[in-house]
Amino acid sequence: MLKKEDTTYIHKNKGVCSSAVTFEVEDNKLKNVNFIGGCSGNTAGIGRLVEGMDVTDVMHRLEGTKCGMRPTSCPDQLAQALKEYLEQA
Repeated sequence: MLKKEDTTYIHKNKGVCSSAVTFEVEDNKLKNVNFIGGCSGNTAGIGRLVEGMDVTDVMHRLEGTKCGMRPTSCPDQLAQALKEYLEQA
């Protein structure tokens, strides 16, 4: 489920170590992507890599990424959050 507080979107993650991902969108570009919990180095790296990228491009690149035997991952959860964002926009 995606909710908005001020300019920040918050997505409660499911099936992964991180509990949530937060992000902002400006001119359809991602900024301030942060995961709450999870593997801090990996999730911080994901946030830095997608900074300034187009929302749709990030969604398409990350959607379907799996973590081990899990059917999802932190990157996939970000893609799901962006999908919800686009449905609401």
